[in-house]
Amino acid sequence: MPHFTRYIGIDYSGAETADSSCKGIRVFMAECSAEPAQVQPPPSPRRYWTRRGLAKWLCEELDRDIPTLVGIDHAFSFPLAYFEKYRLYWPTDAPRTYVCFLREEPSGSGLKRTGERSWLRATETWTPTAKSVFGFGVQGEVATSTHAGLPWLLYLRKNCKHPIHFWPFDGWEIPEGKSVVAEVYPALWMRRFRRDDRDGDEQAAYAVAAWLQRADRSCSLAGFLSPSLTAEERGIAKIEGWILGVV
Repeated sequence: MPHFTRYIGIDYSGAETADSSCKGIRVFMAECSAEPAQVQPPPSPRRYWTRRGLAKWLCEELDRDIPTLVGIDHAFSFPLAYFEKYRLYWPTDAPRTYVCFLREEPSGSGLKRTGERSWLRATETWTPTAKSVFGFGVQGEVATSTHAGLPWLLYLRKNCKHPIHFWPFDGWEIPEGKSVVAEVYPALWMRRFRRDDRDGDEQAAYAVAAWLQRADRSCSLAGFLSPSLTAEERGIAKIEGWILGVV
């Protein structure tokens, strides 16, 4: 039997501020065996999702009594090397704050807490095209979206009335009936699904929702939720996170 009832794929963006309308943020949701459909933001003067608006919507959806698997396209943590050197928080959820504002602030403290581009998480070394979370300004970067998105994971942790399971930080095994939020890498799956008339961001979110749905309903998801890692690698992944689908 499938573990979940709904599957949400999110293609993320770290552009501008937490309250900016971001064309790069796209959301697709599939219910049971139905094809994923795009979810538009609530009516407002902003045409596209904002990061703050998306977090609030997700919180409301995850508080419903519906087992849901959410895949978000940004890293959920930093490499172990970063934590060995720094213990700092990136307040990119503050109003009118760009990621670049913190990196380039006059005091220089942003540069003092920025990791090296050569630092990779273990899960990224298993994927030939994955970028470092500190690789700002390169094609296909995930750095900006990661730094912008991490505070909103904390928001979900603090504000969801029904506790959700952040995989794999809360454990590799998923309790029955609990909703899960996991890191994904759409490039693994985008070519597996027909694109139709979707743009790149829409296809990324669609592919995530469709793959999560297919993996769960084909009973192959369990293998992806428990990749073949050594005890040491699992310990590192509990700190750095892991990309769902990388085995």
